[in-house]
Amino acid sequence: MKNHSIDVIGTSRDALGECPLWDDRKQILYWIDSHACQVKARDLKAESVRVWTLPSQIGSIALCESGRLLVALAHSFYFLDTETGDITHFVDVVHPAPNMRLNDGRVDREGRFVVGSMALGRREPVGELYQLDGQGNLKVLETGICVTNSTCFSPDGEHLYFSDSLSHQLRRYRYDSASGAISERTLFVDTTSLKSGPDGATIDAQGNLWTAMVISGQLARFAPDGQLDLLIDLPTVYPTCPSIGGTELDTIFVTSISNSGNALKSDNPNAGAVVAVTGSGVRGLPECRFKDH
Repeated sequence: MKNHSIDVIGTSRDALGECPLWDDRKQILYWIDSHACQVKARDLKAESVRVWTLPSQIGSIALCESGRLLVALAHSFYFLDTETGDITHFVDVVHPAPNMRLNDGRVDREGRFVVGSMALGRREPVGELYQLDGQGNLKVLETGICVTNSTCFSPDGEHLYFSDSLSHQLRRYRYDSASGAISERTLFVDTTSLKSGPDGATIDAQGNLWTAMVISGQLARFAPDGQLDLLIDLPTVYPTCPSIGGTELDTIFVTSISNSGNALKSDNPNAGAVVAVTGSGVRGLPECRFKDH
C-alpha cells in the first residue's frame, strides 16, 4: 500500500453531500446536496463550481449517454441538461408507504439505473429497489429495505451490491445483465464490528468494494471475497459516498454530511466537504451511463 494523502476540495460545504460521479468525458466531478435540492459540478482545473437547484430533495444522480444527468428526486426522475439548466420530467414513482423518497442508485453495465428508496424519519422496512430503463420502464427488484445504500456493480456486471444501512449488512446478488434479473442473495459483509453501517459505495477495476463508513468517519475497502483489507481515516466526520475519478482514474472523491436533518450534525469545518484521496494505488472504472436514447 502506497502512502496516501487526503485533500479537502474547495470551500463548498453540503448539508447532506452524496453521490459523487466523475464524468470522464468532460473531466468534471458531479455530486449532490440532497437537503439543499442541489446538483453541483466542479471543474478541478478551473476550480469553479456550478450549482443547479431541483424541485425536491435528491437521492442520487447518474451520467447519461446524451450528456445530461438523470436525477432521482423524492418520488420522480428528471433529466438535467447541464449546458442549458433545463430540467425535463421522465418518470414518477409510487411509493408503497407515506413519507418516503428515492435514495442511493447506480447505473448497471447495460445502461439501466438501479436505485432504492427509504422511509423518512423512521426505521420501517418499506423501501424498495428499482430498476429503470431508458424507455421509462420501472421494475421492482427487491423489497423490505429500511435505507438503501452502497449500490454498485462488479466490473463484469454479474454481481449487484447494495446495503440496508441500518442492518449494517452489505448484500451481493447474482445479476443477469441481459435480462436485469437478480438472484442468489448472499451476505457479502457485516460491518457491525466497524461500528458503522455502510453508506455509499463504488467498485474499482480489481473488483474491490469501497464504502463510506458514515459513523466511524472512515473509508473501507473490501476485497472481492468480502475481506476487509484497508481502512482510511477521513477528516470529514460523516463521510457518505466514494467515487473514483480524476484524469488517471486514481483519485477517490468522498462526499460528507454537516447536517443530515436528523441525528448527524457537526460544526467541524470539514463537515460537508468533498475530499480527494490520492496515492492509494487504486484504479477506477469509467462510470456507466444511463442509456437515455
